[in-house]
Amino acid sequence: MRPRKDSPRVVVLCRVAFAVLLFAQLLLTAACSGNRKPSSAPPTFGVPLERGIASWYGPRFNGRQTANGERYDMNALTAAHPSLPFGTKIGVRNTRTGREVVVRVNDRGPYSKNRIIDLSYAAAREVGVVGPGTASVEIYVVPAAGLPARFTVQVGAFSENEKAVSLQRDVVRLYPEAVVDADGTWNRVQIGAFDNRDQAESLRRELAAMGMPAIVVAAR
Repeated sequence: MRPRKDSPRVVVLCRVAFAVLLFAQLLLTAACSGNRKPSSAPPTFGVPLERGIASWYGPRFNGRQTANGERYDMNALTAAHPSLPFGTKIGVRNTRTGREVVVRVNDRGPYSKNRIIDLSYAAAREVGVVGPGTASVEIYVVPAAGLPARFTVQVGAFSENEKAVSLQRDVVRLYPEAVVDADGTWNRVQIGAFDNRDQAESLRRELAAMGMPAIVVAAR
């Protein structure tokens, strides 16, 4: 016995009914979760500079000297970052909750390979990192008041100036604007200065296509 074929009209009606049921289920789900802040809320700060895991440090380090010479104040909104220039203000956003905080980089760290930033106790409390200890975050450049954000493409950061100079000499053959930017702790090899982040991202992709890892950072 051959299987019965439904008429085109029946097929259309079934599809419409399925779509109505699916839409109703989506509305019900949205209503049930209306009291929770969605993690997909758009960030305040624009395009992320980095994504990764944040941790925090607190009482055990309070009062100790940070990498830029200040005393660590666990109640101030500061952070340790591996390579961003001291004084850089960055926005940190918890990707699960959407909570955000602006911090100032005044220290170096974290020293765990799978983390991108160490927050002060106060900053970690603001974005909900204190309880769990770590959280998935996005980092954004926050321009200084009244100044537009400028970006550069960083291809390396070294504690030894000689290594930075050696890399810069190689890079400058293709990109004459490559320079070494040093702050006394880190020697960064950077290419260009852009008012538009998209232009910097275009160069980063160009370098990546040639097998050269690079990141877009705030220009000093």
